[in-house]
Amino acid sequence: MTNTTAVILLGLALAVVAGLGTYAVTLWREVRRREAFREEELRRAHENCLENLELVANALHQGQVDITEGAWRCKTLLDILDPSLASRPEFLAFAEVHERTRHLHTHSARQALSPRARFHEDRERLEVEDEWRDAVMEAAANALQFRRDWPGSLH
Repeated sequence: MTNTTAVILLGLALAVVAGLGTYAVTLWREVRRREAFREEELRRAHENCLENLELVANALHQGQVDITEGAWRCKTLLDILDPSLASRPEFLAFAEVHERTRHLHTHSARQALSPRARFHEDRERLEVEDEWRDAVMEAAANALQFRRDWPGSLH
């Protein structure tokens, strides 16, 4: 191999390495951009869940939503934020009402029930609500405090 050929091959190798390096830097920047976008989306999703949690907890306190529906919604929002939250002692009432009423029919399945079966389910739901009302109200107050204490919360 002549010196000229070696220099040409060396130059070509350096150009390929430089091109690959540039491509690697471009990919690295894209990964960082996507990570930042994903983190921002997650932050906004958490903030949205917290706002909804606040709305539902306030609706529970004002009697605008029944105990069962409010407990279900609060549990779901806490699960979205962090699945371990619903098992915290201050939110356990949400999980308990959910567990004791999850077999009850809703929406079109409820409409398909006979009036007698619907009455039976309503009675069962009301018994659970009567038993857990105070605990769910306390859990709703805890949810409002949790909302205020959440890192980065605007409240």
